[in-house]
Amino acid sequence: MKRHLTIYKYFVSQHLKRLIEYRVDFLIGILSFVFIQISGLLFLYLIFQHITAINGWTFEELILIYAMFQIPRGIDHLLTDNIWLIPRYIIIGEFDKYLLKPLNVLYSIISERFQIEAFGELIVGIGLLIYIIPQLSIDFALYDLIVIPLLLISGAVIYTSIKLLTATLAFWIKNSNSIMVIFYDIADFTKQPLSIYPKAFQFVLRNVIPFAFTSYFPSAYLLGLYDPLTITIQAVVVASISMFIAYRFWKYGLKTYESAGN
Repeated sequence: MKRHLTIYKYFVSQHLKRLIEYRVDFLIGILSFVFIQISGLLFLYLIFQHITAINGWTFEELILIYAMFQIPRGIDHLLTDNIWLIPRYIIIGEFDKYLLKPLNVLYSIISERFQIEAFGELIVGIGLLIYIIPQLSIDFALYDLIVIPLLLISGAVIYTSIKLLTATLAFWIKNSNSIMVIFYDIADFTKQPLSIYPKAFQFVLRNVIPFAFTSYFPSAYLLGLYDPLTITIQAVVVASISMFIAYRFWKYGLKTYESAGN
């Protein structure tokens, strides 16, 4: 474990050095993500100029869901964004270099770089939470110091799991990026309350592609709709199962991998 952390620190430091060389691009990257998130908020605000609630959910409650949506996604974006490049590595034959390293293949890919632009999502998410929690008069208990981080980490793990699962398809179909985008974009539906969707789609977001655990359920917990023990156990179990399935599928894909050459 210590060895892996040392290697990760080295990769991060090297990546930061490259970013510092292009400071303007670095700042533009972060600001662009902030702008994208703010534009989404503006759209939500304009909708609520004509209505008072969506299926019983107020504007402030939707802001809470939006904030909780950003943080797990930002964590995943920051730490595991290199998974998006797996199909490209396979197509151009660059994937072979990871097989030659004396490290876990997936760890080698993930640790190679981190996406600094993700701070745009994290800044917006955390900023919105700080703003909206007093508006909703949310009270915190001591156990929330454990529950809330577990919910956020579980959400990030779910994002990573689905991204890894769809990226692994590249071992057979080579370019799986379009599938990755489709599945990843399904998460956008959880910027809204789960209750506004048909029952069948709610089932999908809870049990098949469990993005509901990345934003809706954590937000509902903060609003007092779920008890801490139940929601924490459910989120951790769903995240663990998702990662187990994704990683086993990844290991199976590795066994079938055939180099594309160069």
